[in-house]
Amino acid sequence: MNPRRKSRLIIVVFVLVGMAVATGLITYALRSNIDLFYTPFEIVYGKNDNPELKPAVGQRLRVGGMVVEGSVQRDEKSLKVRFDLNDIGPAITVQYEGILPDLFREGQGIVAQGKLIAPTVLEATEVLAKHDENYVPPELGEQLKKVHQPMGVSESDLNGESERDRQEKVQQLAQPERQ
Repeated sequence: MNPRRKSRLIIVVFVLVGMAVATGLITYALRSNIDLFYTPFEIVYGKNDNPELKPAVGQRLRVGGMVVEGSVQRDEKSLKVRFDLNDIGPAITVQYEGILPDLFREGQGIVAQGKLIAPTVLEATEVLAKHDENYVPPELGEQLKKVHQPMGVSESDLNGESERDRQEKVQQLAQPERQ
């Protein structure tokens, strides 16, 4: 082999090995910062109903679900809050100490980030409240009404209701009268 080719091949091999080592070190360093997303059902039964894919106690994760009605318990002497979270199946308990978001309430969707301290208990470090994607601030809603009403856009159009939805409502209201 030509000495020039040999030296180029050695340089390429060193660059590739260096990149592989750097990628491995970066992945290892960021490993503790990775938060996996679960639902309460997946925490209890595992992802895809596979018990081997359940999160381990001590694992950092994010959980999304609905706050169970009547489950919010607040400590009167501190900012500690405890509530149940569920989706389509069993509930898990979330413990949090801090100020909850303004949109937090029972029956509301939330995402809690924290560490699993028991198989169905999450100690949250952050609670994020979800809101309806159709939400429009009141000021903006009033401006939209002023701008869109003269153009022939109805209130139901602004709320995302179609002509078909309106017809179905009219039919449903008319059916009890016929009976």
